[in-house]
Amino acid sequence: MFDLRPYSNRSQNMMEQFSKAFEDMFNRDFLPSGKNDFQSLRTDITESKDAYVVQADLPGFSKNDIQINLENNQLTIRAKRDDQMEERDENDRVIRQERHFGEFVRSFYVENIDQDKVEASLEDGVLKVKLPKANPDDSGSAKQIEIN
Repeated sequence: MFDLRPYSNRSQNMMEQFSKAFEDMFNRDFLPSGKNDFQSLRTDITESKDAYVVQADLPGFSKNDIQINLENNQLTIRAKRDDQMEERDENDRVIRQERHFGEFVRSFYVENIDQDKVEASLEDGVLKVKLPKANPDDSGSAKQIEIN
């Protein structure tokens, strides 16, 4: 359909949109804010002829903060953070207090996995879970994977 607005309103509207886009471009934060840290768990999944490999970015987490479970063909990665930092002055007054709380949870459907040979490692903030393939007849119960 055609736009039935007068020409002057259309051009004015276009100038307003251009102005807003230009303003947004310069007012946008170029560095990601801390509030988005816990909104997603970025992962890469690759497959070779003998295994699947899941790599997840978990910067700032220790292996004690991460739990990996494999149950009913469902791989679940859970990372939980509860950091507190407090600074006090010479009079023992709090001058700055920061808290970081959050949790990542991500699940993947996987099948044909040899649960006894699953390995996980954490290096430089990247969790790597290697899931060796098994015979299709093998079916196991729930298993929690330890991080090396």
